[in-house]
Amino acid sequence: VQLQAFGGGLVQAGGSLRLSCPASGRTFSSYIMGWFRQVPGKEREFVGAISRGGGTTNYADSVKGRFTISRDNNKNTVYLQMSSLKPEDTAVYYCAADKALWGPQIKVRSNYDYWGQGTLVTVSS
Repeated sequence: VQLQAFGGGLVQAGGSLRLSCPASGRTFSSYIMGWFRQVPGKEREFVGAISRGGGTTNYADSVKGRFTISRDNNKNTVYLQMSSLKPEDTAVYYCAADKALWGPQIKVRSNYDYWGQGTLVTVSS
C-alpha cells in the first residue's frame, strides 16, 4: 500500500488543521492506521492510531482531547483532525499502516509496515 500525508501548513497557536492520508490499493480496511510525528533531531513519536473498522482509537497523552483520528474505508483515507494546536505540536507528521493485531504495539514505530511521506505542520505562538 502506498501512502501520502497531505494538509500540513502554518497555523497559529489555538488553531486547527486537518491532515489526510489517502492510500492506494484495495486492502486499506485490513490495516490499522497510525499517525506519528517527528521533530528534527528527535525520535519519531506516536500520535495516535485507529483500528481497521474505525471503532477504536488510541492517542498519545500529549494530544489526547485535542486530536481526533478517523477513517473512511470507502475512500481509502485516514484523517487527523488537530485542534487547540500548540507550538510544541510543530513537526513533520507521517501516516503509517500496520498489518498486525491491535494491541500495545500500535504505539511502536517499528511495528508499522508502510509509511507515507510526511507533511510539515508549523504552529506559531
